Amino acid sequence: MYKTIKMCGFEIGQNNPLTIISGPCVLENYESAFEIAEFLKKLSNKLKFNYIFKASYLKDNRTSVTSYTGPGVDEGLSILKKIKYELNIPVISDIHTVDEVDKAADVLDIIQIPAFLCRQTSLLKAASETGKIVNVKKGQFLSPLDMKNVVEKIKSYGNDNILLTERGSCFGYNNLVVDFRGIKIMQELGYPVVFDATHSVQIPGGQGGKSGGNREFAPVLAKAAIAVGVDAIFLEVHKDPDKALCDGPNSLKLENLEDILTSLIKIRKVS
Repeated sequence: MYKTIKMCGFEIGQNNPLTIISGPCVLENYESAFEIAEFLKKLSNKLKFNYIFKASYLKDNRTSVTSYTGPGVDEGLSILKKIKYELNIPVISDIHTVDEVDKAADVLDIIQIPAFLCRQTSLLKAASETGKIVNVKKGQFLSPLDMKNVVEKIKSYGNDNILLTERGSCFGYNNLVVDFRGIKIMQELGYPVVFDATHSVQIPGGQGGKSGGNREFAPVLAKAAIAVGVDAIFLEVHKDPDKALCDGPNSLKLENLEDILTSLIKIRKVS
């Protein structure tokens, strides 16, 4: 057994309803972010899943110097705060440096540690000490069992509100694979596990100056993750993924989400 994480009137983990963490990869502007968040909030009411809005205010790890990195800390957090209170939904975003943690904690319900920074002790310490829920993405370079050390770091700083996210593992160059044993292994560390279905189909650096992706496989992997008992699904979405400023090739089209999520919820009920 592992603990459940309580937040905003619902719980993540065990036999609780499915939680969906979803939104655009990076905030492009307030209008497009609000449209996506509002759509998903209405869908969560219709399909009865718990919803957390996700968008990065800053995407620091990018392939090229010309890649879009987002509106930045102050403007991005202002957008997230407005969406949070206007729609009454919890929000999550990535942090990258210790300096931005206090500002982020004033807005975010969940602080997310990016995969490439999952072993960054100073960042884990700062996030932990806010008392917020901390979601750590497993690095593509780590085994699931290696996340035990990440968990112990966070707990050592007095925080026991932890989520762990599977997002695929490096498999040669420009490719990721998912070992679904990892979901069970990380749950046995004592905390709920999220499956990032869209980053798991990313092709890092696959287009030379930017990453590619195979978005058609994201629903397939999400269904498999639900079947083996994952606690939440992470999906990056966009109204027009081919025009998205970040991670378009692995983002799902907003209009296709209802069918995808309906299938996931049916599998969840059975499993």
